[in-house]
Amino acid sequence: MIQVTDLEKRFGKVQALSSLRMNIKKASIYGLVGANGAGKTTVLKHIAGILRADSGHVTIEGEDVYENLRVKERSCFIPDDLYFFGSYSLKESARFYSRLYPVWNPALYTQMAARFELDENRKLSRFSKGMQKQAAFILSMSAAPDYLILDEPIDGLDPLIRKLVWKYIVDGVAERGMTVLVSSHNLREMEGICDSIGMLANGKMLIERDLDELKSDIHKVQAAFAEDVPAEGRYEGLRVLHKESRGVVDLLIVRNPKEEVERVIGGKSPLIFDLLPLSLEEIFIYEIGGGNHDIDNILF
Repeated sequence: MIQVTDLEKRFGKVQALSSLRMNIKKASIYGLVGANGAGKTTVLKHIAGILRADSGHVTIEGEDVYENLRVKERSCFIPDDLYFFGSYSLKESARFYSRLYPVWNPALYTQMAARFELDENRKLSRFSKGMQKQAAFILSMSAAPDYLILDEPIDGLDPLIRKLVWKYIVDGVAERGMTVLVSSHNLREMEGICDSIGMLANGKMLIERDLDELKSDIHKVQAAFAEDVPAEGRYEGLRVLHKESRGVVDLLIVRNPKEEVERVIGGKSPLIFDLLPLSLEEIFIYEIGGGNHDIDNILF
Protein backbone atom coordinates (compact mmCIF):
# COMPACT_ATOMS: atom_id res chain seq x y z
CA MET A 1 0.00 0.00 0.00
CA ILE A 2 1.16 3.52 -0.83
CA GLN A 3 0.22 6.25 1.63
CA VAL A 4 0.76 9.99 1.29
CA THR A 5 0.05 11.96 4.46
CA ASP A 6 -0.11 15.76 4.73
CA LEU A 7 2.45 16.20 1.96
CA GLU A 8 3.75 19.75 1.46
CA LYS A 9 6.13 20.92 -1.28
CA ARG A 10 7.16 24.42 -2.27
CA PHE A 11 9.43 25.53 -5.12
CA GLY A 12 10.49 29.07 -4.30
CA LYS A 13 7.29 31.10 -4.03
CA VAL A 14 5.15 28.40 -5.65
CA GLN A 15 3.20 26.10 -3.35
CA ALA A 16 3.20 22.93 -5.50
CA LEU A 17 1.50 20.57 -3.02
CA SER A 18 -0.57 21.39 0.04
CA SER A 19 -1.78 18.99 2.77
CA LEU A 20 -1.97 16.21 0.21
CA ARG A 21 -3.31 12.82 1.24
CA MET A 22 -3.48 9.68 -0.92
CA ASN A 23 -4.18 6.02 -0.26
CA ILE A 24 -3.33 3.54 -3.03
CA LYS A 25 -4.43 -0.02 -2.39
CA LYS A 26 -2.14 -2.95 -3.06
CA ALA A 27 -2.71 -4.85 -6.34
CA SER A 28 -4.79 -2.03 -7.83
CA ILE A 29 -4.51 0.57 -10.58
CA TYR A 30 -4.82 4.13 -9.30
CA GLY A 31 -5.33 6.97 -11.79
CA LEU A 32 -4.10 10.46 -10.90
CA VAL A 33 -5.78 13.16 -13.00
CA GLY A 34 -5.70 16.93 -13.03
CA ALA A 35 -5.20 19.95 -15.24
CA ASN A 36 -1.73 20.95 -16.43
CA GLY A 37 0.21 22.41 -13.52
CA ALA A 38 -1.97 20.73 -10.88
CA GLY A 39 1.05 18.98 -9.34
CA LYS A 40 0.71 15.44 -10.73
CA THR A 41 4.35 14.98 -11.73
CA THR A 42 5.50 16.44 -8.41
CA VAL A 43 3.38 13.85 -6.59
CA LEU A 44 4.80 11.01 -8.69
CA LYS A 45 8.37 12.12 -8.05
CA HIS A 46 7.76 12.12 -4.29
CA ILE A 47 6.27 8.61 -4.42
CA ALA A 48 9.20 7.46 -6.56
CA GLY A 49 11.59 8.81 -3.93
CA ILE A 50 13.14 11.45 -6.21
CA LEU A 51 11.94 14.54 -4.32
CA ARG A 52 12.12 15.08 -0.57
CA ALA A 53 8.96 16.42 1.05
CA ASP A 54 9.09 19.75 2.86
CA SER A 55 6.78 18.14 5.41
CA GLY A 56 4.48 15.14 5.60
CA HIS A 57 5.21 11.52 4.72
CA VAL A 58 5.29 9.22 1.72
CA THR A 59 5.41 5.53 2.63
CA ILE A 60 5.21 2.20 0.84
CA GLU A 61 4.14 -0.64 3.10
CA GLY A 62 4.87 1.58 6.08
CA GLU A 63 8.44 2.48 5.06
CA ASP A 64 9.54 5.99 4.10
CA VAL A 65 10.37 6.09 0.40
CA TYR A 66 13.07 8.77 0.18
CA GLU A 67 16.62 7.29 0.12
CA ASN A 68 15.23 3.82 0.89
CA LEU A 69 17.08 1.28 -1.26
CA ARG A 70 14.85 -1.65 -0.22
CA VAL A 71 11.75 0.16 -1.46
CA LYS A 72 13.38 1.41 -4.66
CA GLU A 73 14.52 -2.10 -5.61
CA ARG A 74 10.84 -3.03 -5.74
CA SER A 75 9.64 0.08 -7.60
CA CYS A 76 9.98 1.48 -11.11
CA PHE A 77 9.18 5.00 -12.30
CA ILE A 78 8.71 5.92 -15.96
CA PRO A 79 8.70 9.73 -16.26
CA ASP A 80 7.18 11.67 -19.12
CA ASP A 81 10.63 13.08 -19.94
CA LEU A 82 12.75 9.98 -20.48
CA TYR A 83 16.49 9.68 -19.97
CA PHE A 84 18.78 6.97 -21.31
CA PHE A 85 22.54 6.58 -21.54
CA GLY A 86 23.16 7.97 -25.01
CA SER A 87 25.40 5.18 -26.25
CA TYR A 88 23.34 2.27 -24.86
CA SER A 89 21.20 -0.05 -26.94
CA LEU A 90 18.08 -1.71 -25.57
CA LYS A 91 20.04 -4.90 -24.93
CA GLU A 92 22.80 -3.02 -23.07
CA SER A 93 20.18 -1.17 -21.03
CA ALA A 94 18.59 -4.50 -20.11
CA ARG A 95 21.96 -5.74 -18.86
CA PHE A 96 22.29 -2.58 -16.75
CA TYR A 97 18.76 -2.98 -15.30
CA SER A 98 19.43 -6.64 -14.48
CA ARG A 99 22.20 -5.52 -12.12
CA LEU A 100 19.96 -2.98 -10.38
CA TYR A 101 16.87 -5.10 -9.79
CA PRO A 102 17.25 -8.39 -7.89
CA VAL A 103 14.20 -10.05 -9.47
CA TRP A 104 14.94 -9.15 -13.10
CA ASN A 105 12.96 -11.43 -15.45
CA PRO A 106 15.04 -12.19 -18.59
CA ALA A 107 12.31 -14.34 -20.16
CA LEU A 108 9.78 -11.52 -19.89
CA TYR A 109 12.28 -9.07 -21.35
CA THR A 110 12.88 -11.29 -24.38
CA GLN A 111 9.15 -11.82 -24.88
CA MET A 112 8.29 -8.11 -24.62
CA ALA A 113 11.11 -6.98 -26.91
CA ALA A 114 9.75 -9.35 -29.56
CA ARG A 115 6.09 -8.31 -28.99
CA PHE A 116 6.92 -4.60 -29.31
CA GLU A 117 9.18 -5.33 -32.30
CA LEU A 118 12.07 -3.14 -31.16
CA ASP A 119 15.62 -3.58 -32.44
CA GLU A 120 17.59 -4.59 -29.33
CA ASN A 121 20.92 -3.59 -30.87
CA ARG A 122 19.92 -0.09 -31.96
CA LYS A 123 21.00 2.83 -29.78
CA LEU A 124 18.10 4.16 -27.73
CA SER A 125 19.11 7.72 -28.60
CA ARG A 126 18.11 6.94 -32.19
CA PHE A 127 14.65 5.69 -31.24
CA SER A 128 11.64 7.95 -31.73
CA LYS A 129 10.01 9.26 -28.54
CA GLY A 130 7.25 6.66 -28.87
CA MET A 131 9.80 3.86 -29.26
CA GLN A 132 11.74 5.17 -26.26
CA LYS A 133 8.55 4.99 -24.19
CA GLN A 134 8.09 1.40 -25.28
CA ALA A 135 11.71 0.62 -24.38
CA ALA A 136 11.32 2.18 -20.92
CA PHE A 137 8.14 0.16 -20.37
CA ILE A 138 9.83 -3.10 -21.42
CA LEU A 139 12.76 -2.47 -19.07
CA SER A 140 10.52 -1.51 -16.14
CA MET A 141 8.13 -4.43 -16.51
CA SER A 142 11.05 -6.87 -16.88
CA ALA A 143 12.34 -5.67 -13.51
CA ALA A 144 9.18 -7.29 -12.06
CA PRO A 145 8.37 -4.33 -9.77
CA ASP A 146 5.85 -4.56 -6.98
CA TYR A 147 5.11 -0.86 -7.55
CA LEU A 148 4.97 0.74 -11.00
CA ILE A 149 4.68 4.54 -11.29
CA LEU A 150 3.84 5.95 -14.72
CA ASP A 151 3.68 9.54 -15.98
CA GLU A 152 1.78 9.79 -19.29
CA PRO A 153 2.76 6.24 -20.32
CA ILE A 154 0.71 6.10 -23.54
CA ASP A 155 1.24 9.66 -24.79
CA GLY A 156 2.31 9.48 -28.43
CA LEU A 157 1.72 5.74 -28.84
CA ASP A 158 -0.49 4.31 -31.57
CA PRO A 159 -3.72 2.47 -30.56
CA LEU A 160 -2.30 -1.06 -30.98
CA ILE A 161 0.74 -0.31 -28.82
CA ARG A 162 -1.44 1.42 -26.18
CA LYS A 163 -3.60 -1.70 -25.99
CA LEU A 164 -0.49 -3.87 -25.56
CA VAL A 165 0.86 -1.60 -22.79
CA TRP A 166 -2.43 -1.80 -20.86
CA LYS A 167 -2.53 -5.60 -21.32
CA TYR A 168 0.87 -6.04 -19.68
CA ILE A 169 -0.13 -3.71 -16.85
CA VAL A 170 -3.39 -5.55 -16.16
CA ASP A 171 -1.61 -8.92 -16.34
CA GLY A 172 1.02 -7.69 -13.87
CA VAL A 173 -1.67 -6.65 -11.41
CA ALA A 174 -3.66 -9.87 -11.82
CA GLU A 175 -0.75 -12.33 -11.83
CA ARG A 176 1.77 -10.74 -9.46
CA GLY A 177 -0.30 -8.35 -7.37
CA MET A 178 1.58 -5.35 -8.80
CA THR A 179 0.38 -1.92 -7.65
CA VAL A 180 0.18 0.76 -10.34
CA LEU A 181 -0.02 4.55 -10.07
CA VAL A 182 -0.62 6.20 -13.44
CA SER A 183 -1.05 9.82 -14.45
CA SER A 184 -2.56 10.46 -17.87
CA HIS A 185 -4.67 12.95 -19.79
CA ASN A 186 -6.35 10.13 -21.70
CA LEU A 187 -9.37 9.91 -19.40
CA ARG A 188 -11.35 7.55 -21.62
CA GLU A 189 -8.65 4.90 -21.38
CA MET A 190 -8.14 5.61 -17.67
CA GLU A 191 -11.84 4.98 -17.13
CA GLY A 192 -11.49 1.53 -18.63
CA ILE A 193 -8.37 0.56 -16.69
CA CYS A 194 -8.39 2.16 -13.21
CA ASP A 195 -9.83 0.89 -9.95
CA SER A 196 -9.52 4.23 -8.13
CA ILE A 197 -9.18 7.86 -9.13
CA GLY A 198 -7.52 10.82 -7.44
CA MET A 199 -8.42 14.23 -8.87
CA LEU A 200 -5.81 16.91 -8.19
CA ALA A 201 -6.37 20.68 -8.39
CA ASN A 202 -3.85 23.36 -7.43
CA GLY A 203 -1.73 20.90 -5.47
CA LYS A 204 -4.65 19.63 -3.38
CA MET A 205 -6.66 16.44 -3.58
CA LEU A 206 -10.11 17.38 -4.79
CA ILE A 207 -11.61 13.87 -4.95
CA GLU A 208 -10.26 10.41 -4.15
CA ARG A 209 -12.69 7.55 -4.68
CA ASP A 210 -13.11 4.10 -6.15
CA LEU A 211 -14.07 4.71 -9.77
CA ASP A 212 -17.36 2.80 -9.62
CA GLU A 213 -18.36 4.65 -6.45
CA LEU A 214 -17.38 8.01 -7.96
CA LYS A 215 -19.50 7.42 -11.04
CA SER A 216 -22.48 6.10 -9.08
CA ASP A 217 -22.81 9.27 -6.97
CA ILE A 218 -22.88 11.95 -9.66
CA HIS A 219 -25.51 12.13 -12.38
CA LYS A 220 -26.89 14.13 -15.26
CA VAL A 221 -30.61 14.78 -14.79
CA GLN A 222 -33.26 16.06 -17.18
CA ALA A 223 -36.63 16.72 -15.59
CA ALA A 224 -39.88 18.54 -16.33
CA PHE A 225 -42.92 18.95 -14.10
CA ALA A 226 -46.55 19.96 -14.36
CA GLU A 227 -47.25 23.62 -13.59
CA ASP A 228 -48.76 22.78 -10.20
CA VAL A 229 -45.40 21.51 -8.86
CA PRO A 230 -43.64 24.55 -7.31
CA ALA A 231 -40.20 25.22 -8.77
CA GLU A 232 -38.73 26.05 -5.35
CA GLY A 233 -39.16 22.56 -3.86
CA ARG A 234 -38.60 20.31 -6.84
CA TYR A 235 -35.07 19.28 -5.85
CA GLU A 236 -35.13 19.90 -2.11
CA GLY A 237 -32.81 17.48 -0.31
CA LEU A 238 -30.52 16.95 -3.31
CA ARG A 239 -27.02 18.34 -3.75
CA VAL A 240 -27.42 20.19 -7.02
CA LEU A 241 -24.00 21.18 -8.39
CA HIS A 242 -25.27 22.83 -11.55
CA LYS A 243 -28.72 23.75 -12.85
CA GLU A 244 -30.16 25.49 -15.88
CA SER A 245 -33.49 25.46 -17.67
CA ARG A 246 -34.23 25.07 -21.34
CA GLY A 247 -37.87 25.88 -21.78
CA VAL A 248 -39.82 23.68 -19.36
CA VAL A 249 -36.96 21.15 -19.00
CA ASP A 250 -34.48 21.49 -16.14
CA LEU A 251 -30.94 20.26 -16.76
CA LEU A 252 -28.92 19.42 -13.64
CA ILE A 253 -25.74 17.89 -12.30
CA VAL A 254 -26.57 16.16 -9.01
CA ARG A 255 -24.22 14.53 -6.50
CA ASN A 256 -26.39 11.96 -4.70
CA PRO A 257 -26.89 8.19 -4.89
CA LYS A 258 -29.19 7.11 -7.72
CA GLU A 259 -31.85 5.81 -5.34
CA GLU A 260 -32.05 9.15 -3.55
CA VAL A 261 -32.39 11.09 -6.80
CA GLU A 262 -35.15 8.75 -7.96
CA ARG A 263 -36.96 9.09 -4.63
CA VAL A 264 -36.85 12.90 -4.55
CA ILE A 265 -37.68 13.61 -8.20
CA GLY A 266 -39.70 10.50 -9.00
CA GLY A 267 -41.91 11.13 -5.97
CA LYS A 268 -43.19 14.35 -7.55
CA SER A 269 -44.56 12.59 -10.68
CA PRO A 270 -42.37 14.37 -13.26
CA LEU A 271 -43.52 14.61 -16.86
CA ILE A 272 -39.93 13.96 -17.99
CA PHE A 273 -37.24 12.28 -15.91
CA ASP A 274 -33.95 10.99 -17.33
CA LEU A 275 -31.03 10.08 -15.07
CA LEU A 276 -27.58 9.12 -16.40
CA PRO A 277 -24.14 8.67 -14.79
CA LEU A 278 -21.33 10.92 -15.96
CA SER A 279 -18.23 9.59 -17.66
CA LEU A 280 -14.86 10.20 -15.99
CA GLU A 281 -14.12 12.82 -18.63
CA GLU A 282 -17.36 14.67 -17.83
CA ILE A 283 -16.72 14.47 -14.08
CA PHE A 284 -13.23 15.87 -14.64
CA ILE A 285 -14.53 18.72 -16.80
CA TYR A 286 -17.16 19.66 -14.25
CA GLU A 287 -15.07 19.27 -11.09
CA ILE A 288 -11.99 21.01 -12.50
CA GLY A 289 -13.77 23.48 -14.76
CA GLY A 290 -16.63 24.23 -12.42
CA GLY A 291 -19.79 26.12 -13.22
CA ASN A 292 -17.95 29.16 -14.58
CA HIS A 293 -16.93 27.43 -17.81
CA ASP A 294 -18.99 26.97 -20.94
CA ILE A 295 -19.22 23.18 -20.67
CA ASP A 296 -22.95 22.67 -21.00
CA ASN A 297 -22.80 21.27 -24.51
CA ILE A 298 -20.31 18.65 -23.33
CA LEU A 299 -22.36 17.67 -20.31
CA PHE A 300 -25.74 17.57 -22.05
